[in-house]
Amino acid sequence: MIDKFDYAETNCPLCNGEDFYYPKKDAPLGRIPVERIIRKIDSLFDKNDYTEAGRLLVYWRNEAVDLKDKSGELAMENELVGYYRKQNDMENGLASVSRALALTEELNQDDMASGATVFLNCATAYKAFAMADKAMPLYERAEQIYKSTLSAEDARFGGLYNNMALALADLERFEQAENAYFKALGIMESIPTGATEAAITYINLAHMYENCGKETKIGDCMKRACELLQSKDIPHDGYYAFVLEKCAPSFGYFGDTEIYERMMMEAEEIYARS
Repeated sequence: MIDKFDYAETNCPLCNGEDFYYPKKDAPLGRIPVERIIRKIDSLFDKNDYTEAGRLLVYWRNEAVDLKDKSGELAMENELVGYYRKQNDMENGLASVSRALALTEELNQDDMASGATVFLNCATAYKAFAMADKAMPLYERAEQIYKSTLSAEDARFGGLYNNMALALADLERFEQAENAYFKALGIMESIPTGATEAAITYINLAHMYENCGKETKIGDCMKRACELLQSKDIPHDGYYAFVLEKCAPSFGYFGDTEIYERMMMEAEEIYARS
């Protein structure tokens, strides 16, 4: 049995107060298998099994806390931010945002690309919970870090600018939002794996045009989104099914019920095969 005395800080009187023999009291007792957990969670999302994914994320987050594995805790908390956002669970989502941000600072990742990704994820949760004003400083912080650590063509900029544009549109800063959407599209449409994300961006842009009085531009956006989603290069996996479910209602909303029904049916077929 390990008790607190096994991990007490003990100083040697001959070593100028330096730690001697025993690890510090906050030293991790072990590490959770982050990469393996993420693979399992992704496989559950592919099957649309969000209940089990959430259970596992909470379990491993708690394991990381018990082991004092703060890097593992941050990885799980960051995943939970996205999970609670998708589940529209504001109470737990905001708690995970608060903890993820605190851990990012504590682990000195607040000026690294990994930390910027946490800021982006937390900002997107704030936006989803109708707190766009709180989201913008985190998006801007992530942008500055990405600019100093990534190449200008990095795909992560696409996700950043798309989500930043959504927050700007909520704040009715439409011109800035349009510019951010165009930045996102410039990146996404230039990379082989960017078709699904570009389609989402075109649909977001269409909804913004409706809200700012530029309805004549909606048709072209939705047409381009449909073309991208029909690309033969897109893997028809669980993520593609998720994107179809996310995009289909917009086609229905803008009057194309045939595309809506086809996309929803295809998503169901993919989940059934997973």
